[in-house]
Amino acid sequence: MNMAIVVAGPAQLPGLVDSVHALFAEDGGRHDHRMDLGWPRRDGPRYYSTLLADDTALCLVAQQENAVVGHLVGRIGGGEPLRPDAVTAVLESMRVAPEARGSGVGSALVARFDSWAGKRGARHFSVTAYSANDSAIAFYRRHGFREMSVTLARA
Repeated sequence: MNMAIVVAGPAQLPGLVDSVHALFAEDGGRHDHRMDLGWPRRDGPRYYSTLLADDTALCLVAQQENAVVGHLVGRIGGGEPLRPDAVTAVLESMRVAPEARGSGVGSALVARFDSWAGKRGARHFSVTAYSANDSAIAFYRRHGFREMSVTLARA
């Protein structure tokens, strides 16, 4: 497989938005009936365009034969009142297309994010996944993520 992980720019924005749209449909649509599945197409281009110019954010796309087969969006944060010295890398959004799963695309995206965040001083990494998404949770555990807190919700 001829795959490349690239930092998204304006040329990759449509593919990034398409991947986020697919994530919303596959994950949010399945696990949260209140999810606004139209958000990526309606507001995503403006939101991700802003992130492309933000030095505390990283938008990656995995490209295979000029098609986007995955994405990762992450941010650097810190200065929480209770943890003022914690520089945290937050993996905000990630998806690998079904046909590319199991091929190392997800691991390559996470490795690139880890490197980027580490160079910015991050020593704490977080990601949120739906508790019913067993495959995502297993993937993140394989990459060193562990439960830190549990949020309980009532519909």
